[in-house]
Amino acid sequence: MSTTARVSASAAAGADRGAATPTAPDTGSDTAHRLLEAAAEAFADRGFHATTTRDIASRAGLSPAGVYVHFSSKEELLYQLSREGHEAARDMLVHASEAAGSPTEALRAIMSTFSRWHAEHFRVARIVQYEFGNLTGEHRDAVLRLRKQIDAVVRDVVTAGVASGEFTVEDVPDTTLALMSMAVDVARWYDPEIKRTPAAIGEAYADLGIRLVTAR
Repeated sequence: MSTTARVSASAAAGADRGAATPTAPDTGSDTAHRLLEAAAEAFADRGFHATTTRDIASRAGLSPAGVYVHFSSKEELLYQLSREGHEAARDMLVHASEAAGSPTEALRAIMSTFSRWHAEHFRVARIVQYEFGNLTGEHRDAVLRLRKQIDAVVRDVVTAGVASGEFTVEDVPDTTLALMSMAVDVARWYDPEIKRTPAAIGEAYADLGIRLVTAR
């Protein structure tokens, strides 16, 4: 089976295992998107616990009661932000892998894309990482399923690289964790005021990722 086929099959299997994901509210309206954007800003500025639904509503130009038309609670808003962020990341990595012609090209694309995304969307990424513990158990489980799907994409590429002789890796799970941790950590230290652009960070981390799996 090719690298692309394995990655696609793994992602599909992950989606099947996640069939019990909690039903999400309708977030397709413009108002719902405004609320999500307002919640992201509020959580980033004040933290989850210090943010109230009134804060979120005010930033979205709505009355406090307007929040509950679309979301049952501020925790629901946090969950939707986390779910959408993880789904976007998973889909980006699958696409990056499928467009590559070899495990080396796939891993370079994955590391570049994932690192750049965490710089470009650092505010949401920080919320997803630092406020994860404030989700309900059901919502945490749903997000963890998405994280496993993301890990599976990278793990399959590393496994394929080992099989083809392109990578020298003794422990695929630990190496996968290290690669993902590198990219995710960009959200912690990135600041728009620094001179390095998200694109430059992506290229640098792509090089670092390849060095990690080809080191002798």
